[in-house]
Amino acid sequence: MLVLGCLTILGCSSLSVLPSRIELIQRVPYQTTRVNNHRIAYLDVGQGPPLILIHGFGGSMWQWEHQYSVLAHTHRVIILDLLGSGLSDKPEESYTPKHMVEFFRQFMDTLNIPRATLVGNSMGAGLAMAMALDYPERVERLVLISGFPAQVENSIASQYYRGFLNHRPPLWLAKLGNLMAGKRTTEQILKEIIYNSALISPTIIDRSFHNRQRGDFLSPLYSLMDNIKTWEGQYGNRLQKIPHQVLLLWGEHDRVFPLEVGERVKDQVPHVEWHVIPEAGHIAQWEAPAIVNQLILSFLERDS
Repeated sequence: MLVLGCLTILGCSSLSVLPSRIELIQRVPYQTTRVNNHRIAYLDVGQGPPLILIHGFGGSMWQWEHQYSVLAHTHRVIILDLLGSGLSDKPEESYTPKHMVEFFRQFMDTLNIPRATLVGNSMGAGLAMAMALDYPERVERLVLISGFPAQVENSIASQYYRGFLNHRPPLWLAKLGNLMAGKRTTEQILKEIIYNSALISPTIIDRSFHNRQRGDFLSPLYSLMDNIKTWEGQYGNRLQKIPHQVLLLWGEHDRVFPLEVGERVKDQVPHVEWHVIPEAGHIAQWEAPAIVNQLILSFLERDS
């Protein structure tokens, strides 16, 4: 029941009609492009040096709703739903780390972005790290929020996420279970990644629930989890070779990757500036946007 409960937030029955706007603080029109003939949804606002904001496992654009307008005063801000997530296509492919890195590089090429600062949360931070290692010339700087440890499996503290990683039912059974899923478990999982439960309003629950109803959301997540050890072997053991300046932010009350995991990442990544975000969990940029935004802007204003 625990695993099926976790899957409730990770995927539900499919919605075939895509909205014309995404639900952020305000309803915002988004753009689409095609990468390897797959439809990718994204926001592109502001002018200046490019920043690309990358959500984490099971996430989508809404997790950056408190960043895009603030950072767009001085930068071009691009926020995408990764392949297999949100409003983007969810093809039946193997979501290996290398595949996701190549997808991301091609996304940058499609938008004519030769080099950008990458801002990643959780698994999105892992993708940013991998880009920095495979294509260092495409990365200006890194901002990493609650991620990504070299040994992911041994770092997850959340019982929900550990259950999903280690005790998943067959995919067909998970999809069947999702047909009967409700929003109560969505709220429970949000409480795993958001420390201040007062922020979890009915609107937030409803939005998170519906963001995971579009298309076959579960298959990409199963594939991502199946390739965790691949990421550890290809990238996790090379974190000390990241050549870029890194801003590393960690929620004080992160229940997915606890603070001691962040301390380990800090010791593994060179050229790092480290800050603990008080009263915040796994998506600190959403819970404590004023602090996080100021730290990001200060980091970006500094000379390399």
